[in-house]
Amino acid sequence: MKNFLRFRIESGSRRERKAIGLCLVWCGFLLFLDQWSKIVIENTFQLHHGKVVIPGFFDITYALNKGAAWSILEGYGWLLLTVAGAVLAAALLFLRHLADGYPERYFAIFTVISGIIGNSIDRIWRGAVVDFISLHYHEVYHYPIFNIADCAICIGIGVFMLSSLLRPDPEKKK
Repeated sequence: MKNFLRFRIESGSRRERKAIGLCLVWCGFLLFLDQWSKIVIENTFQLHHGKVVIPGFFDITYALNKGAAWSILEGYGWLLLTVAGAVLAAALLFLRHLADGYPERYFAIFTVISGIIGNSIDRIWRGAVVDFISLHYHEVYHYPIFNIADCAICIGIGVFMLSSLLRPDPEKKK
């Protein structure tokens, strides 16, 4: 485990190019999965109708969200697209600095990028984000409905944060 925590990719190396290439394929796969699932939901379900998958816990329910998480900033799609574009540009511009040579950070950043692009496509082409994953505890608690792009953003941020906590800071070692 200690050797893994010390493993880094040199900037500009063949290994870095390979890692970025694999991350681009991963990003493309997640983006495809996100858009494909949304098309299936749109063509299979009526808006606000769904199907129980695990009773009392998990449903597939078609919903449209014109805002961000929990429908905040509803009606400000242009602002959300601007923020998404700025985050996307910053992630790509500072990719090497953010990843700091750690492979899982490249993975995390490109996972977040796939989610940003997936939800931005919805805002541009559909006018709202298609959500369909509904988690709840019977009728007591309902988590806001979300989609695969939202999962990608959360997982990517989680992996990045975990890496930041577990990995040594190379600047401190110098």
